Amino acid sequence: MKDTARKRDRSQGTPPIGQLALGAMFEARATLYETVVHAGMGVLAAMLEEDRTRLCGRRYEHDRDRQGTRGGHTEGELPFGGRRIRVRRPRVRGSGGGEVPLPTWQHFADADPLTPRAVAQMVLGVSTRNYERSLEPTPSGIESRGASKSAVSRRFVGATTQTLTEMMGRDLSALAICALIIDGIHMGDHLVVIALGIDEQGEKHVLGLHEGATENESTCKALIEDLVARGVRSDRSRLFVIDGSKALVASIRKTFGRRALIQRCQVHKRRNVEDHLPESMKKQVGRTMTTAYRCGHFERAKRMLVALARQLDKKYPSAAASLREGLDETLTVLRFGMPSGLERTLATTNAIEFVNSRIRKKTHNVTKWNGGTMVLRWVAVALVETSKTFRKLRGHVGMPKLLAALRAHDATLNSTSVDASKEAA
Repeated sequence: MKDTARKRDRSQGTPPIGQLALGAMFEARATLYETVVHAGMGVLAAMLEEDRTRLCGRRYEHDRDRQGTRGGHTEGELPFGGRRIRVRRPRVRGSGGGEVPLPTWQHFADADPLTPRAVAQMVLGVSTRNYERSLEPTPSGIESRGASKSAVSRRFVGATTQTLTEMMGRDLSALAICALIIDGIHMGDHLVVIALGIDEQGEKHVLGLHEGATENESTCKALIEDLVARGVRSDRSRLFVIDGSKALVASIRKTFGRRALIQRCQVHKRRNVEDHLPESMKKQVGRTMTTAYRCGHFERAKRMLVALARQLDKKYPSAAASLREGLDETLTVLRFGMPSGLERTLATTNAIEFVNSRIRKKTHNVTKWNGGTMVLRWVAVALVETSKTFRKLRGHVGMPKLLAALRAHDATLNSTSVDASKEAA
C-alpha cells in the first residue's frame, strides 16, 4: 500500500520533501525579517517610555523628584539599515519649558552608521543610483528616506573629504621609513602620484599622494616636499624605488641629494628594452636581462648587461641605448648584500603596482571625473581600504641588511663631508 501511494504521488508531480522545505524557508525569511524589525521597534518604544517614566514618574502619580512632565509624542528619525526611518517618540518637557532629551533616543541617534555604510557600498562597486536597491527592503508600515542618489552622494563626499584631509595631514615623523616606492596612476585626464613607505620592520604605509595632469617635475616635487614637511627626514639615506621617471629622479635628487639611493624598476626597464626589439628577439634579450638582475652581484650583473648592449648595438641601437640609460640605477639593490627575496622585491615597483590595481578595481564604476578633488577623494578612500589588507613586505626578514647598508652610506657621506671641511679650513 505504501509503495502504491508513493508511485501515485510521483505520477501526480508532488515535489520532494526537500524542495517543500526549501520553498518554505524562503517564504519564512521575509516574514522573519519583518517580525524581527517590528519586534525591535516595539522594544525601542518600550525603552523610550521607560526613559520618560524615569524622568517624569508614573502616569497619574505625584512625584516630587521628577525632572520633567509628559509632553505627548512627536515624529523623529533614526538610522536603520543604511537609511533613515520615521519613528514616533515620547517627549518630556523640563521645568524651564525646554525639551529634556531621552537617553535611549540620543544613543541610537548618535550611533549613525549611514555614512560608513554608504562609503562601504561605493567602494564595493555599488553606484549611488543603485544604493537603495542594495539594501534590505523596508518592512511594511515603516516610512524611510535618505537612500536617494543625492543623499548617498552627499554622505560619500563628506566622508571621503575627511579621509583625504586626515591622510594629507598625518604626521610621518614617528614612522621609521627606510624605503619609499613611488609611482603614478592615471584617472581619466588626471595623474595621481602615490608614495608607499616601507619601515624598518618591513611594514607598508601609505605616505601621501599628489594630483597633476602629468608626471612632471612640479607634481613630483610637490609630493616629495609634502612628505618632508610632514616628517620624512631628508638628512638620512633612503632607498627610492621608482619606474624611471626623469622628473621624479630630479625631484628626489633636489631634496635628498646624495642620500637618495635610487633603484629603477627592473620590470619597467626590461619592457622598455623589449619595445625596441622584434618579437623574435624579445624573449632571448629578456631572459638575459633577468639572469643578470638575479645573479646577486653588482659588478657581474653590470658586465652581463654591458655585453648585451654591445651585442645589440649594430642591429638594434635603440634597444642598446635604452639598456644603457640608467643601467647602474637598475642594479642599486645588488650593492647591499640582501637576501634574494628582499632583493627581488625592492628591485621592482610591484608592491605599489598592486596598490594601483586595487585602486582601479574600487573606482571602476566612476565614468566621469569632475576635477582633481574628486579624483583625490576616491583615491584616498581606496588607499585606506587597500591598506587594511597590507602584509609585511616579502623578504622582510632581510630588512636589517638594508638598514645596515643605508647607515653605512650615511657614515661614508658624513666622513666625506668632514674631510671636505678640513681641506677647506
